[in-house]
Amino acid sequence: MLGPSFHPRAFEGTAMLRAFTDHPDSVGETYLEHMDSAWGFAATLFVAALCCFLHGVFPFAFQKSGSRRIVTLHERMVAHRHRHAAPTGFVGWAEGI
Repeated sequence: MLGPSFHPRAFEGTAMLRAFTDHPDSVGETYLEHMDSAWGFAATLFVAALCCFLHGVFPFAFQKSGSRRIVTLHERMVAHRHRHAAPTGFVGWAEGI
């Protein structure tokens, strides 16, 4: 039989859980919502990078495709974000990685 220390709620206050939830909480998202958003940004950046690469090879193609995607991401991430109060804890401990 597992003791109370193995109950999932026992980990709620731990630093490990906070490392996964502090930042998503600070932008008003759950962990899974934040992962979905981050992966959406990654996919868009990948397409933008591909457009820029192809534009370098074929200057007549994709003349504004990459920059248009970057502007759209900026609008989503910076201009229209809904930030909440900054939480304490692990936020910023791995900032910039």
